[in-house]
Amino acid sequence: MNLVTAHDYAWIRTSPLFCHMTESGYTLTLIRGRTPLEVLRAMEAEPLGTGEGTAGLMEADDAHRDEVDDYWNESYVAGAFSAPGESGDWTLVLGFDGGLGIAEPCMETLSKGGRVVAHSTNGGKPIHLFHWFEDGELRTTFEGPSSRDGSTPDELVPLLREVGFPLTAEGEHDESAPDVDRKAAVLALAERLTGIRVTESLLQDVTYELGLVPEQPAEEWTGLVIDITDAHRERLYKEWTYEEIVAESARARAEANAPVVITYNEPLTTVRSEPDPGSRRGES
Repeated sequence: MNLVTAHDYAWIRTSPLFCHMTESGYTLTLIRGRTPLEVLRAMEAEPLGTGEGTAGLMEADDAHRDEVDDYWNESYVAGAFSAPGESGDWTLVLGFDGGLGIAEPCMETLSKGGRVVAHSTNGGKPIHLFHWFEDGELRTTFEGPSSRDGSTPDELVPLLREVGFPLTAEGEHDESAPDVDRKAAVLALAERLTGIRVTESLLQDVTYELGLVPEQPAEEWTGLVIDITDAHRERLYKEWTYEEIVAESARARAEANAPVVITYNEPLTTVRSEPDPGSRRGES
């Protein structure tokens, strides 16, 4: 039985490689039963040959970014290699993609008849995401382990607790439990689900199949929700529909483009001349 916990991944906090991954934003995805080339094709990646270790992957990604004029272009170079794990061979895909991750429809397809486990960090104000797909279905996903989603959001609660997350048996946050390095715990969780121990040398000492992943089209959206709870447990919740946002944007645009009219009314003042004090010196 695999008894790995967050403690086994304490190395990430002293790893220059993992420091680069978290600062730039990364996605690490593990896919069972698919070859690296199959995965890159499913990602619609343009083949770029191979790269030696993470140095080769970063060199290819940096070269691509130097060629892209648009700062907001979200295409990136991904690297993939095979690794033995639970129930056969897996493909590990690493991308310094700002935490975008492989598109969800692609992960659903890649997980059919198998399993996909992914975790990411966006590199800015850190958003750490975890996804577990099984046989074409998103089973569990979360940013914080006590706020889970998916078709079976509670199925991993026992594993979450075993790797170190401070949760109750019901999956709620346990205030009495010791805190944990959540990223280390996510890596331990991924190993429990895949049988693959991710180490610095595993990522650095392999030959990657490289592919240029194209920018994904923007998803359609129907509304916007702001849901914030501050440190005093005061909650701000506001929801807008797409139509409301469009109407308000049009109103603000019209107001901003309206001609500016400046009116100036000069105040009417009366100026009274005072006699020169010197003219009164000769008066007695």
